[in-house]
Amino acid sequence: MTRFTHLHVHSHYSLLDGLAKVDDLVKRAKELGMESLALTDHGNLYGAIEFYKATKKAGIKPILGVEAYMAPYGRLNKRAGVDEKRYHIILLAKNTQGWLNIIQLVTKSNLEGFYYKPRIDKELLEEHHEGIICLSGCYSGEIAKLITEKKIDEAKMAARWYQNLFGNDFYLELQPHSPDIHAPLLKLSHELGIPVVATQDTHYAKLEDRPVHEILLAVQTSTKLDDEDRLTLKKYDLSLRSEEEMVEIFKDIPQAIENAGRIADECNVEIVLGKTLLPKFVPPDGTSTSFEYLKQLINERISARYPKITPEITARLEMELGVIEKTGFSDYFLIVQDYINWAKDHGIVVGPGRGSAAGSVIAYILRITNIDPIKYDLLFERFLNPDRIQTPDVDTDFTDIRRDEVVSYVREKYGNDRVAQIITFGTMAARAAVRDAGRALGLSYGLCDEIAKLIPFNPTQGMKTGWLDASLQAIPELKALYDKNPDAKKVIDVAKKLEGVARHASVHACGVVISAEPLTNYMALQKAPQGDDSIITQCEMHAVEDLGVLKMDFLGLKNLTIIEKTLRIIRELHGVVIDIDALPLDDQKTFELLRAGDTTGVFQLESSGMRHYLKELVPTELEDIIAMISLYRPGPMELIPSYILRKHGKEEVAYIHPRLEPILKNTYGVGVYQEQMMRIARDLAGFTLAEADTLRKAIGKKIKELLAEQKMKLINGMVKNGISEKTAKEIWELFPPFARYGFNRSHAACYATISYQTAYLKAHYPVEFTTSLLNVSGADIDRIDFLVSEARHLNIKVLPPDINLSAEDFAVDGPNIRFGLSAIKNVGTNIVQYIIEERNNNGPYADFTNFINRMHHKDLNKKSLESLAMAGAFDSLGITRGDILANIEDIILFNQTAKRNKATNQNSLFGADQSVSKLRIKPAPPVDKGTILKWEKELLGIYVTGHPFQPFIPLLRGKIKPIKEVLTMPPTKYERNGGSKEWVAGAVSVIEKIVTKKGTPMLFVTIEDGVEKIELLVFEEAIKKTPLAWEVGKCIAASGRVSFKNDEQKFICDEARILVEPKK
Repeated sequence: MTRFTHLHVHSHYSLLDGLAKVDDLVKRAKELGMESLALTDHGNLYGAIEFYKATKKAGIKPILGVEAYMAPYGRLNKRAGVDEKRYHIILLAKNTQGWLNIIQLVTKSNLEGFYYKPRIDKELLEEHHEGIICLSGCYSGEIAKLITEKKIDEAKMAARWYQNLFGNDFYLELQPHSPDIHAPLLKLSHELGIPVVATQDTHYAKLEDRPVHEILLAVQTSTKLDDEDRLTLKKYDLSLRSEEEMVEIFKDIPQAIENAGRIADECNVEIVLGKTLLPKFVPPDGTSTSFEYLKQLINERISARYPKITPEITARLEMELGVIEKTGFSDYFLIVQDYINWAKDHGIVVGPGRGSAAGSVIAYILRITNIDPIKYDLLFERFLNPDRIQTPDVDTDFTDIRRDEVVSYVREKYGNDRVAQIITFGTMAARAAVRDAGRALGLSYGLCDEIAKLIPFNPTQGMKTGWLDASLQAIPELKALYDKNPDAKKVIDVAKKLEGVARHASVHACGVVISAEPLTNYMALQKAPQGDDSIITQCEMHAVEDLGVLKMDFLGLKNLTIIEKTLRIIRELHGVVIDIDALPLDDQKTFELLRAGDTTGVFQLESSGMRHYLKELVPTELEDIIAMISLYRPGPMELIPSYILRKHGKEEVAYIHPRLEPILKNTYGVGVYQEQMMRIARDLAGFTLAEADTLRKAIGKKIKELLAEQKMKLINGMVKNGISEKTAKEIWELFPPFARYGFNRSHAACYATISYQTAYLKAHYPVEFTTSLLNVSGADIDRIDFLVSEARHLNIKVLPPDINLSAEDFAVDGPNIRFGLSAIKNVGTNIVQYIIEERNNNGPYADFTNFINRMHHKDLNKKSLESLAMAGAFDSLGITRGDILANIEDIILFNQTAKRNKATNQNSLFGADQSVSKLRIKPAPPVDKGTILKWEKELLGIYVTGHPFQPFIPLLRGKIKPIKEVLTMPPTKYERNGGSKEWVAGAVSVIEKIVTKKGTPMLFVTIEDGVEKIELLVFEEAIKKTPLAWEVGKCIAASGRVSFKNDEQKFICDEARILVEPKK
């Protein structure tokens, strides 16, 4: 019989309650020589597949289970003050049936019984108890609770109920930290013949982790360690104890230890992993096989893509069909083309493709992608390798505001029980772990903030753990603080243990699963934690893939939303319907825009560095854009200057061997694409493209033995094809950089197409395109400010909000764009929609009193009315902003009377509009321009009708360079001038104050001159010289030096002077 086994174990998937990661538990069990181990997280199966794989790999038998919550009054009851009460119970899967029943119980606890926690009840247990071993639970179990409440007879009744249901598969749990209830539990065991079992209620791997677990509990409850009434378990050892310890603790109850081993022997669940479980696509005629229907669709649609079918197209089709038939992926292609074509047919903008799928001619014919792989020389084997049968991966971009419609369609087609979105987990990143730990430890905010800011940003979040250690090695200041400051050392050591611990669950941004059978045959489901009714899996992305269930990525791309909104505006205003997938790819106006670097809002081409290179490149065809998207990344970016020089014939293009020329010619001898590496292997070394794809992956993985094997194979192949060994070795040296820098050409071609589409719309419909850009910017004021500035460069005015002319959002107004009413702070969506609806139904507002008399909505209050006035929405009605503010109380009183009259249908003897004459506006002193601009900045986020710096522009012309001129100075000029002093001037718009490592104040100050903005770095000495200059709204001139770092200019300020407008 198996020795003692831990049957009650929590991982970090018992969110903010368990500390141990799955690998930590398995590693500890291995160290302790344990042959089996259970996982029983609170109310979920989040870690089940990860745990199953990790234990199997370690040679430990996995026991799958859950610590469920029992609702004593029924799972469907959710009464405040009553149904918060719940008991704990351990359920372990004996066999496959038991595992499926646990999945059902966990799913129903979430979808039906959730009330603060996912709850089951006895009714559900009766329905799904087969194949399950039940343990009575910890101190919070039903029987233990009744015993502590001295309700022994009720405890006996409860125990008998479980015994009657589970028979010999019900056990009473005995735990080391609750010795006070051992005796009554043993008495129950003796009286009812129910066996006992020893468990530990593990929450962390080692005893040394207990202080960190206490901090985790403090994070959960938002308390500090020294709070007297906080949740604490510090007096208990909840580690994964050794068998020897457990035997010693239960030496007087040896059967409790023996039964743990007996239960472990009885639990034998095998989960099939790695087997592809594709759902079936049912052809409309119901008779064809999926492969026959795939061929039928190709025959029906091929002429739309290829009016003339060449031998090359036929050969490519036959090859791809052969691979699809061999691999059995017909259903996959049919499923993908179905939902993509549904989306396109319903006016949803779909991306032209993503990733390597664009290498498939069949995907192109079926409208899955919109890139001709033959024209753009894309490889099918990069997408689907016939030598390595692996489910293809077609990720699809949809407009981000309509992605959910596609998910709903798929759910409707394949069944609610077979389609779900995928869960993901937010983990404690290094910086957050420091802040959380410091808060719980009661350390000063300043220290924790200082430490957190010294930790470099983790750009990919790829290192869930270990980033703190890496940062300590890489950042001397952080290491010094760690070594010299005991509090810093304490908080960083705790943060290392918290780093990577799951903090919360959420919905994966794009993952969707589609199953051939009900998903609960494989995994548990729940509702999205964010509160909507979306159903999500309890398996994260990797576990879904392990189970073999089909995972699709439906990505929401904002740039497609921009395209969709622009197309709608063009259609509504001009009656022009543009097929975005059929644009001419040689449009000169579009390439003029790209050559000018006028790429604000153009997908992938907006950064200042990219604009700079586009101007030098002078793009003339889509191929140039494909190359730039591929090269403009860390690493290959260093190749861009050579690429540009070679394109213009200013640098020699040389090849190691003449047979490289056909492969590298289009990129002027510069290796850009992974597909080029594959073609070199095929054309020079005799590889098949499938073998070449394997070579590509081998180099990317950097496995030494595999790399050496592929190197010899490639060199030998080239020598066999008549290339000298010396040259062959030189060609091999191209491959490692290719693996580092080479980009997926298929993906680049797809994204270059979106770049071209957005550039085309901007070139031909700049007002409509900019309006859409503004409308997708949401509450990002900095972005809106930038776009408004860019609009001015295009001679497009962005007009202030107007009660008679504004829509809800930004809208085209002739050759200009007008602010929407919803952009005004303090004015809610409801009142905005009411204003517009009333205007549409009954005509424009004749004057201000007419507006007030027609407003009967409860949300028109003092705050919203003041905000509308201060933002200038009533300027066109012949009343000043100052007059409205000065008379606001009378206006509100009048409006309330109008509302009452409307409610009681009372009109004056002379008609409904007669009441308007009662509103008397008392004249108020005029409001100065500076105050008006301040109001606009406050309520709209930007200056609209002017700029506070405007009066100073003529005064400073010729004396101080405009900010734009300073920003466009090349870095070489800074160096050549030896950091000589420059002057800049503008209005202060943003101030951020920090304390340096030396404890001195420092300011990051943004100033703007109405055209551009620049950030000033202001140190203590400069602050002291002119302390009154550093206020938002002040106009200043600043002197200092320009610094160029990380592709960004900064201005290090030496002194500042406050500008005073001369009296007129």
